[in-house]
Amino acid sequence: MIPTLVRFAVRRSLRDTRYVRVVPRRQASGLVADVYRQVERDFSMLAPPTALHSPAPDMLAASWAILRETLLAQGIADRATKEAVATEVSTANSCPYCADVHGMTLAAMPAAPSDRDGLAAWVRRSATGSAPFPAPQAPELIGVAVTFHYYNRMVNVFLRESPFPSHVPESAKPKARQVLGGVLRPSATRGARPGDSLDLLAAAPVPDDLDWARPNPVVADAFARAYAAIEAAGARSVPSGVRDLVRDRLSTWDGTSPGLSRSWVDDAVAGLPAADQPSGRLALVIAMASYQVDDGLVEAFRATAPDDQTLIELAAWASMSAARRASTWLAAAARADDHGEREAA
Repeated sequence: MIPTLVRFAVRRSLRDTRYVRVVPRRQASGLVADVYRQVERDFSMLAPPTALHSPAPDMLAASWAILRETLLAQGIADRATKEAVATEVSTANSCPYCADVHGMTLAAMPAAPSDRDGLAAWVRRSATGSAPFPAPQAPELIGVAVTFHYYNRMVNVFLRESPFPSHVPESAKPKARQVLGGVLRPSATRGARPGDSLDLLAAAPVPDDLDWARPNPVVADAFARAYAAIEAAGARSVPSGVRDLVRDRLSTWDGTSPGLSRSWVDDAVAGLPAADQPSGRLALVIAMASYQVDDGLVEAFRATAPDDQTLIELAAWASMSAARRASTWLAAAARADDHGEREAA
């Protein structure tokens, strides 16, 4: 009974989604309905961080595919280690919602990851350092980290800081966390079957920046399809000059926060046409400091593009652009460790 009530409360929290209207479960059709069914089957509930993408069905499918095939699908890495990576990335990205959800899931699991401190150090480093796991686990664990670099940005924009609805009192949250962690805790016998999400999106070639995923064909395929869908969304919803600006800024970015002031973003977009500057501001802040997104940034963008789909597609493109940049330093550490192991052998 209690888990059922918690699921109901989390579903109600979909109403707290900011800036866009989530497609209700009973009104879902087509691709949205297909994704919703998989999410509820494999994640025990309709998770708000995934459902927030529903105004843009391809973004919904892309976000679900990378989450499912890395965090949830049965693989080489154990689920506790994956949850630890999700928690540490979310903490590093100042995403309290994701850190809370995956921290409580990890706390409810019977076995802790073997090297939590090492995982925390790995996700917080840039192009140097080492990966504290065997090379065969790299596609799954780098995949989880990249997935949460993406999700943290989307969640910081569209969801509140807590996974619980606004009407849940603070005094009830410790018990609610314990119960929700138990609901989200995976089966002790198996994970989800790999590959079930792939047919939700069109096949796509594996780009060079997915070399880290190639040893796991399912993970590589899921990301390739998601990358292609999100790039197509960017072409629809993000002006080309904004895309060029974000790519240029991210090309040398090491993950460091630009600071509390947003003067950096005003300087960055000064060369854009005036009509594109709201898109440029919002895309850059989502990519590099998503916790700084506020009503003013979103409202300025909505004045130029008022529909929900365009907003989701711009946010998804900016979030994934930053996540793909993060994949370069995460993969570099894994390659360094793999090279060292081969030399030692």
